Amino acid sequence: MTITGAFVLYAVTWFMTFFVVIQTRVVTQSDTDHVEPGTPPGAPAQEVVGKMAWATTLWATLIWAAICGVILSGWITIADLDWFGRMDD
Repeated sequence: MTITGAFVLYAVTWFMTFFVVIQTRVVTQSDTDHVEPGTPPGAPAQEVVGKMAWATTLWATLIWAAICGVILSGWITIADLDWFGRMDD
């Protein structure tokens, strides 16, 4: 794996993890019974993107390390993912 490949893998892992983390523990304005005029009731009551970004960084780094470990160890190769037999030697 090249340095560029590792960076791209981390970026993809980070954003995929962020989209999962951002949906967890959301407190909406309707939950707090204080809806600001002009906003939907399902809008977040507090801005916690910074905390979620740090949590995302922690989880994404752990997931990325596990994926890199599998790739670099050779435990799963591209030939293992050839389900249709297109890479015959």
